[in-house]
Amino acid sequence: MNRFAAARRTRRRRTLLAGLTAAVLVAAPAAAGHGAPLYPSPDPDPFYAQPADLSATSPGDVLEVRPMPPLAMFPDTTVTLVKFRSTNSTGEPIAATTTVLQPNNHRRDAPVLSYQHIINGLGVRCSVSKVLYTDDPDLMVREAVAWNVALRRGWTMVLPDHLGPDFAYGAAKLGGQVTLDGIRAIRKVERLQVGESRVAMAGYSGGGMATAWAAALQPEYAPELEIAGAAMGGVPMNLVSMLEGLGFGAHPVFGLALAAGIGLEREYPDRFPISEQMNARGLAARASIADACTNGILSAGAGRGILDFAATTSLTEDPRARAVVEENSLELYPGAPTMPVFEWHSPIDALIPVDAITATVARWCAAGTPVVAEATPTPDHLTAAVLGLPSALRWLEGRLQGEPAPSTC
Repeated sequence: MNRFAAARRTRRRRTLLAGLTAAVLVAAPAAAGHGAPLYPSPDPDPFYAQPADLSATSPGDVLEVRPMPPLAMFPDTTVTLVKFRSTNSTGEPIAATTTVLQPNNHRRDAPVLSYQHIINGLGVRCSVSKVLYTDDPDLMVREAVAWNVALRRGWTMVLPDHLGPDFAYGAAKLGGQVTLDGIRAIRKVERLQVGESRVAMAGYSGGGMATAWAAALQPEYAPELEIAGAAMGGVPMNLVSMLEGLGFGAHPVFGLALAAGIGLEREYPDRFPISEQMNARGLAARASIADACTNGILSAGAGRGILDFAATTSLTEDPRARAVVEENSLELYPGAPTMPVFEWHSPIDALIPVDAITATVARWCAAGTPVVAEATPTPDHLTAAVLGLPSALRWLEGRLQGEPAPSTC
């Protein structure tokens, strides 16, 4: 290929990426009656309801505690649901929930692991606290084996519903804040006896994103919390590059991008009005997944792309909307964790831009964060989750035992 052909190809790629950015990140004139965000159906359980007034509360304050039935998949384990005060992406108070698994032989102030589970969902039944009590294979907890390993070590497992009450899928910064406030809250529940416990965090993919944001936000958002370390895998560090990577063509997991757009609109209704740019097919797809979890979301978008659901692609960029995606891209966040970090990922990942992970880890290293980075020997995103867990658990055990943190920086 000569240099003129290469230049044309580069221009076409830049045009494609610019068009996608416009189609996903900007607002078009509103279609009558279709401009409002579509929120999840209300949860019929009053425990999950938002209190009328949270103005007198602080982040991490305990609002309600509920003992839960035992779970066969976690033998000899007590289950407790904690409702607490957190903060959304625009600084407003919200109520959030976290599930606490605690071995029956728990010792006071034994280690705590806050595990941010993957939640690819837009509806109330997708929350971890509901998933634990379902037999639907679409919602089964894939990390149950690793959780049982932690429980057998005497650790308390904390499992936050980190998408918040509106299930704002894609609002990554929100997930970090909910995670930190969940840790604040469980320390205050006397029956759990974890007030002085060493605490670590872990998660993969979307759960890794919440974990990574919690680690990066902790110095500013929750400086009083002492966290021994954070293990994160397959983290989408840059949502802008992920969206650009989809292109205009059909993609097998386009449903996840659509769900992220819906979730971001729920969290930023004035800055990210994506519903205004949807055609009839897009609005129908939005309605079909408003309460859906992983399989429903993937099915709605499988083999689809922007051109299938957008009313128009002749859009001009809206800096407010683009800023929303940038604000939720950890690669672009200037802060860095002060706690030790273990990070793992596939060296070739079809879903996650690996260069964004590499750049973020390099910046954290330069800021003085002790980081151990590990590439798993697989090109598959989900397989990497399983292959990296043993190393992550060994690293977490060292941090929870107070051992000095290694670094590969």
